[in-house]
Amino acid sequence: MKSKSLKLIAIAMTAGSLMASAAGLQKTLTINTSKKGAEIPKTMYGLFFEDINFGADGGLYAEKIKNRSFEFDYPLQGWKAAGKVEVKNNGPFPRNPHYVELRPSGHSDKHTALVNEGFFGVSFEKDSVYDFSVYARVPDGGKSTIEVQLINEATHGGNQTYASKKIEISGKEWKRYDCSLTPSKTILKGQLRIFLKKPENTVDLEHISLFPRNNINGLRADLVKRLADLKPGVFRFPGGCIVEGTDLATRYQWKNTVGAPENRPLNENRWQYTFTHHFFPDYYQTYGLGFYEYFVLSELLGAAPLPVVNVGLSCQYQNHDMSAHVPVSELDPYIQDALDLIEFANGSVSSKWGALRAEMGHPAPFGLKYIGVGNEQWGPEYVERLAPFVKAIRAKYPEIRIIGSSGPDSEGDKFDYLWPEMKKLKVDLVDEHFYRPDEWFLSQGARYDSYDRKGPKVFAGEY
Repeated sequence: MKSKSLKLIAIAMTAGSLMASAAGLQKTLTINTSKKGAEIPKTMYGLFFEDINFGADGGLYAEKIKNRSFEFDYPLQGWKAAGKVEVKNNGPFPRNPHYVELRPSGHSDKHTALVNEGFFGVSFEKDSVYDFSVYARVPDGGKSTIEVQLINEATHGGNQTYASKKIEISGKEWKRYDCSLTPSKTILKGQLRIFLKKPENTVDLEHISLFPRNNINGLRADLVKRLADLKPGVFRFPGGCIVEGTDLATRYQWKNTVGAPENRPLNENRWQYTFTHHFFPDYYQTYGLGFYEYFVLSELLGAAPLPVVNVGLSCQYQNHDMSAHVPVSELDPYIQDALDLIEFANGSVSSKWGALRAEMGHPAPFGLKYIGVGNEQWGPEYVERLAPFVKAIRAKYPEIRIIGSSGPDSEGDKFDYLWPEMKKLKVDLVDEHFYRPDEWFLSQGARYDSYDRKGPKVFAGEY
């Protein structure tokens, strides 16, 4: 890469010299290729991930089924039901209690069925393998059979079905059932359909799931490869404004995103309904892509993980009353969440959260070095909440580098107030965000010439 860069520079310089010569001027430029400049750290370039525009569920997370556990506010959103289908809420997973009961249709020529629309369709490719799973039981005992199909309802052909498998369900206890489906045709906007087969016997279904077999730890292999090709040095997650939530109840809580995926509680997405011109009432976070998966992805990418935690403030753009935020005197659970996160990432397998990491499949520490506290927060209300976080993290984990915020803007009153405050708190880096036009970036070549070399350093988190 270095030699190629030098060649490109040399070509540009030669072209410049020819133009100068043509104008009657001669310039000599000597390039000493043996003298290296300052080393560029690997963390100079990285990735920032936030679940916007179905970036996680329906995007990087490989799950094909929307509302797989029937936990959306409208439990059958994403599904079409035929025959006799009822949603119930005393299922096997306490934090996702809903499930569906499929009962006999009551007529020999009628059928009870469910159809899932997926995320803008259930896409599938010819001859690729897709793994289906479901938790099921026969509440009255005995046996029942379901048929799982990959279909295209929009086809003009006589047969909608491109892959099909029957699964026999037995017994009153909840059990997981699995099968694989290999479609005979590629369909971009298909569906998954489940029939209760005749002779019908009532069956209960929960956590209906479909993944491409070539997924990487639950993530789409093609997208993971594209991210890896960027060779990021740092990976910031999970946001962004979803860290704050529209209110504190819907803020991102990392502890809800670890453990068995079947029991990770659903959360609405911060970007679900904020804008009427960009409105997605079926946009939720299943947390199938949770903090464990983020850490593993960071490792696969060779990037330093940089998680961001809530500082006790909900979205300040959406909440203008201080009652919407956590009082400073009540911050202890939030601070403990940050400390526990560091233990989850780096703690020994004998610690509470390190043991969970090991149970999930990663006994070795993730080597966490950075943590962001707050996203685009501003004002004294941010500074007074950040201070106890800094104190607690320094006391227990002095090796962790803390990233504070300069607010939502790259200049102005909020920015000018926060930078001196970040210096007083002695954070290690300050996160600057640049949502500006091209011309602004072109004018900022000397932006950092006057910054204090003694720190804090700058982390350019979003632009």
